[in-house]
Amino acid sequence: GLKAAGEWHQLKPLFPSLEGKSVLDLGCGYGWHCKFAEEQGATKILGIDLSKKMIEEAQKRNSGNQIEYRISGLEEYDYPENEWDCVISNLALHYIEDIVEIFQKVYRTLKPGGIFLFNIEHPVFTAGVGQDWIYTDDGKPQYWAIDNYFITGERNTHFLGCDVVKQHHTLTQIIMGLLNNGFELKVVEEA
Repeated sequence: GLKAAGEWHQLKPLFPSLEGKSVLDLGCGYGWHCKFAEEQGATKILGIDLSKKMIEEAQKRNSGNQIEYRISGLEEYDYPENEWDCVISNLALHYIEDIVEIFQKVYRTLKPGGIFLFNIEHPVFTAGVGQDWIYTDDGKPQYWAIDNYFITGERNTHFLGCDVVKQHHTLTQIIMGLLNNGFELKVVEEA
């Protein structure tokens, strides 16, 4: 659950009041944030994820009267205008090639005064082609190699026993992508 997620201690305090609000979760996975939104009083919640298996697990583990789950990629979702009070995305945006397009769509789908709350894998960790620690001779992690930071795009890596493709975006791309699409940054935290 959320309490075991390493990033939850940083993310939870950033949530606005969700009482009576509508919430869209982009890349909802097992639906933990959808269930949290319902527990906080949200009255309309949609979780989307590209993975059919993730959506099936979300429906089993975190269903609720106010929650709908839908199989959809973040790029394919229709983002109706002025639909959501809060859009959240937890560790999904580093799989998106055109992150600025997603920012445009999220801004359009938020109601006036709406909140976009997301976390993304830090570009320091997605920059390296090898995406791994450099180890000492006795096997201890020494440092994380940062190479190709300014060369954006696809990175192939191994995660939880699977080969995965991530997209590397610089901090400039992320921050300017938000600012250039109308967002006002309230909090930026690194961990």
